[in-house]
Amino acid sequence: MKRKIGIVGSREYSNKRKVKDTIFQLKKRFGEEVEIVSGGCKYGADLYAKKYALDFQLSYKEFNPAHTVQNLYSALNENYYNKQYAPKNFFHRNKLLARYVDYIIAFIPEGVNANGTMDTIKHAKKLGKKIVIIT
Repeated sequence: MKRKIGIVGSREYSNKRKVKDTIFQLKKRFGEEVEIVSGGCKYGADLYAKKYALDFQLSYKEFNPAHTVQNLYSALNENYYNKQYAPKNFFHRNKLLARYVDYIIAFIPEGVNANGTMDTIKHAKKLGKKIVIIT
């Protein structure tokens, strides 16, 4: 059974080496039995999660918001996508991601206001998921 691990974090997170090392350690520990999951943002922790999951040939899925288009890695079916833009789409995506994963690893730089990441963590806590925060 695959362990579904959400890699989330601030768009401003820039320490790609930490994300790479974290994903490498996950692969080393769980082998092919790990699936990396992100929110599909094109910046920061989400970008690095996708890059290194694919570089290490791990299973990868993303919960991109409803106002985006479905892509090769989208976790949801095509009916979920292509909706009108609304800020609530991001928060709904966070909730779905938190439900889907077994664990959350959040990358948040010190002093950065990471509202979306904190929203995902809030949902994961309510669901009793294990959470690790890396600064």
